[in-house]
Parts: sequence; C-alpha cells; structure tokens
Amino acid sequence: MRRALLLALLLAGASTLPAQTIAITGGTVYPVGAPAIRNGTVLIRDGRIAAVGSDVSVPADAQRIDATDKWVTPGLFLGFSDLGVSLFESGSVDKVRENRRNNGISPSFRVAEGIDPAHVTFPVARLEGITTTVTAPDSGLIPGQAALIDLAGARLDDLLIDPAVAMIAVLGEESKPMAGGSRASVLDRLRQLFRDAREYRTRRQDFRTARIQPLSAPALELEALLPVLDRKQPLVIAVNRRSDIESALRLQREFGFRMIVVGAVEGWTVAGELAKAGVPVGVSPLTDIPSFDAPGARLDNATVLRKAGVPVFFVQADQAHYRDLRQAAGNAVRNGMSWDDALAAITSVPATAYGVSARYGSLQAGKVANVVVWSGDPLELSSHSEHVIIRGHEVPRTSRQTELLERYRKLGP
Repeated sequence: MRRALLLALLLAGASTLPAQTIAITGGTVYPVGAPAIRNGTVLIRDGRIAAVGSDVSVPADAQRIDATDKWVTPGLFLGFSDLGVSLFESGSVDKVRENRRNNGISPSFRVAEGIDPAHVTFPVARLEGITTTVTAPDSGLIPGQAALIDLAGARLDDLLIDPAVAMIAVLGEESKPMAGGSRASVLDRLRQLFRDAREYRTRRQDFRTARIQPLSAPALELEALLPVLDRKQPLVIAVNRRSDIESALRLQREFGFRMIVVGAVEGWTVAGELAKAGVPVGVSPLTDIPSFDAPGARLDNATVLRKAGVPVFFVQADQAHYRDLRQAAGNAVRNGMSWDDALAAITSVPATAYGVSARYGSLQAGKVANVVVWSGDPLELSSHSEHVIIRGHEVPRTSRQTELLERYRKLGP
C-alpha cells in the first residue's frame, strides 16, 4: 500500500487534476525581464498566470500560499537533457538510452515516446525547481528529434509540450566514426544530407520511381529534415571545440537554418561570431577541465559569451547533476555573470531559444503557471524550494530520496 501511494504521488500530474485558483502572496517576485516586485502576488487560475503585481486582487476562494520573506520565480527550464529516457539516474553508470541503433542518421526518430512519466529522476528534478526540460536523443551524427516536456503528469500526453521541439546533431570526436573517421568527412556528410533533402523536396515523385540518382538517406529521414531547412524547427548542434563551432556556423550560413549550440566549451573563443549570428548557446557553467575534444575549457565561458551578446542558457551534463542546475547558475555569477542574466539562463533564455517564450520562461499574465517559491536566493546552495507549481497545480514534495530519508532516519529496532 505504501509503495502504491508513493507511485501515485510521483505520477501526480497537473493536467489530470481539477482546475485551481492559487494566490502566492507576500513574497519578492522575480518575473524575469522585469523589475523585482516586493510584497508581490502571483495569481494562478486554470493552469495559467492570471496576474502578477503588488496590488493584485485575490479571490475569496483562492488557495493562498504565504511567501512572506520568500523568493518567487518562474519554474526552471533545463534546455538540454536526457531526463526520462536514461535507465540509470547516476552519471557514474553507463546509461541505457532511448536511441535508434543504426548508422547514426535518424532525423525521423522522436525520443518522446520513450519518455517514462514515472522516471525516478523527475521528482528529484522537481524538488530542485526544474519544471520544464528538453529531453534529447544522442549517439549519432543526427540522432533524432528532442521533446519539450513539463515534469508532471501520469501519462506521456500529460507531459508533452512539443514532441519535436528541435532536431539534434553532433559534431566532434563522437561523430567522427559515423562519417568516415575525420572532422572533414562529418561536415561532408551533413552537407550531403541537407542538399539531398532539398533535392528530395523538389523531386519526390522522381525519387519514388527511381528516376534520380540514389540519395544519401531514405525518404523518411530526408522528409524529417525539411522543417529544419524551412526554419520551422531549430537544429541543436552538440559541439565543443572551436574549429567545430566554426564549422557549425558555416553550415548555418550555407543552409540558413535556425541553430542552437550546446556544450560550447570553447565558445568563448568565438563569442563574437556566435553573437553576430544570433545563435543561442547552452553551456555547463561548471566545466573547467580540458579534454581532447575541448582543450580550452574555462569557468568564465558563460560570462565571456554573455558579455559578447550571446543568448546563454545553462545545461548540466547528466542526470546526476540536474539537481545542481541552479547552483551551477550561482557559480556563473561567482565567475562574473550578472545575477539577472544567470536567472534568465535557467528560465527565459531557453524558452526563447526553443520558440516557446509566449508560454514559458517568465511570470506574466497568460503564461503557463510554472512557479517556484524558494526559501531564499535560488542561486544559493543553502536555499531550497518550498512550493513547486506546474501547470497551476502544486506537485508533491516527495521523491525516492525523501522516502529513503524517512525510512532510515531512525536506525535500529
């Protein structure tokens, strides 16, 4: 019975519950993109933010959350992750992922239907204020399409915001074996795929009747690349080394797609070029150890990029560190980034990068009610979430870790 109750709590989904009216009152509200509001109120109705301000009228039937001396922010937005699709929650264990095992070219593959709504990491991430994430496939030159989800719901349909929010590509050491063993062959392979996708679009019937030369991928895969070429879907390129980032920028100029870069350990070396191209960049603020794929790592990478005018958001490398997203943002402040920019990097910037800023990323009337009440500054290690609201409903403050804590708090008979 206890196990069944815990599972029910972990699966509790905002979209499956009755509509609520909630008023968060008395706290300092940080809307993001607007000045902080002292003694502010956030009014939530039917899963949306109804009003934000210092003089909001609270309906008599509203559930009140007293946030006096607390901090109120949008829910945190993790802009690139494997949440919900990795078998193991620890980064120290080789992970079993939702990937298509083939030659590394899988644009049509959507990771969305492999997401487990009961994944043990969801409650852990929620307790750290993460309410929205981009869950992506990996292990391929083009491993497929990422899904945008909210972290509450009993069924996949409850979680999903967009099952195909972005196409993923990988440049660097990992992708070399899939395209002839060199960086140059990786670029040739990608160019050929996009060129063939353009040709396929104009000659579909010829392709079906074999009246053109064979193309570099099956029709299903070429068809899946067309939204990228039409700028309807961004191409997220995981890349770290300076030369590879420059190659990605050349590809963008050649084919005109919308691009997001994640990783970008050496992004600081080409900050001006990234800013000029208007490319959002997702970085881990804690990456400072050089690697063969990125010898130029430095802790102030995000600061240098932001000062150059690059839209910067923060990612964490694996599930063992998702809970540290806000603390990583705090470290970016320690290394020169402004506090406002660091908060935006885990809220509004990724929402804008993925084209959902009209609904996510800040506290404004009409947006989805993903809201967190914190004990103090969310970028401080000593602070913690006290209330996490997703789609207008407060989610349980329960995870496998909290259950274990209670179970073993008292040892002995």
